[in-house]
Amino acid sequence: MKTILTLIFILFIGLAAQAQNGHGEVKVETVTKSVVTKVAVKNDNSIARLYMFKNSRVTKELSFTTKLNKAKLA
Repeated sequence: MKTILTLIFILFIGLAAQAQNGHGEVKVETVTKSVVTKVAVKNDNSIARLYMFKNSRVTKELSFTTKLNKAKLA
């Protein structure tokens, strides 16, 4: 009996929610903007380097030396 009453209550709440009058569709004002793009053509004749190992640039940058790394004569 409790299950039947719960089911009827849920259906009643669902039907009451559907019977509500909505506010309708809200009109949204649209704004149009023009987009101006400037394309700069650059004639760059740079040299492309080909390395044997794909991570040679990483190992080169990780193996940097500073003045403090040099051995000092005692």
